[in-house]
Amino acid sequence: MSTEKQLMVSAIKDGTVIDHIPAENLFKVIKILHLDTCTNQITFGTNLESKRLGFKAIVKISDKFFEEEETNKIALIAPHAKLNIIKNYEVIEKREVYIPDNLIGICKCANPKCVTNVENVKTKFIVEDKKNLSLRCHYCEKLTEKEQIVVIA
Repeated sequence: MSTEKQLMVSAIKDGTVIDHIPAENLFKVIKILHLDTCTNQITFGTNLESKRLGFKAIVKISDKFFEEEETNKIALIAPHAKLNIIKNYEVIEKREVYIPDNLIGICKCANPKCVTNVENVKTKFIVEDKKNLSLRCHYCEKLTEKEQIVVIA
C-alpha cells in the first residue's frame, strides 16, 4: 500500500515572494521588515535545499509590495535574495536586491561616539566595499564592517 504525500504551500493572489534568503538570516529579514507585526497572510519556509546557498529560506507575503528602502535593508543581510512580485497569481516582475552606493537611515554606525549614536541624526554611509560589505560613516568616517552592521528596524 502506497500513499502519495505531497506538501503544498498555497499560491498567493497578490503580493511578494522573497526567495534565496540564507536560512540563518530568515528571522533577521522578518524583523527588519516588521513582518512579525504584519497582519497580512505570511508563509515562510526555512532550511530548504538550495544549490547556490546550501540551505535557503523563503517568505511569501500577501498584499504587500516593498519600497526601495525596504529592499535595500534586505540586501544588507541577504545579498542574493530575489523578489517575485505576484499579481493575480502570476509573477509579473522579478527583482534582485542590491546594495546601493549610499545608505541613509538603514543601519547604525559602529562608532559609539558618532553624532548619529548621540543625537537624533539620521545615519548616512558610503558603501566602500559591496562584496565584503564595508560602510564608511559620512559623519565620523569610521568604517563599519559586515560583522558590525546593525540594521535599524
